[in-house]
Amino acid sequence: MNLNLEAIKLTLFTQWSLIRWIRLAAGIFLGVQSVQMHDIIPGFVAAILLFQAFTNTGCCGVSGCAVPVSVKKSTDIQEVEYEEVTENKSLK
Repeated sequence: MNLNLEAIKLTLFTQWSLIRWIRLAAGIFLGVQSVQMHDIIPGFVAAILLFQAFTNTGCCGVSGCAVPVSVKKSTDIQEVEYEEVTENKSLK
């Protein structure tokens, strides 16, 4: 159970990209407008946008449109060996 709470906490508090902030702002805006206008349709759209913002999911399913987690690549430089290719003059 503790592992699931850590995963939820990690999802909620990390990897906040620009699109997640836009979804959050649009969801809050539409939610407020839905309450003010007494209209249920913007409320549904607000719920979907807020869900997408908090869970970092997109319209294509789980992590379909999410920003991938960046992986640090190794900065070790490996030595490359080159072999010189020469023309064989005996074939001419």
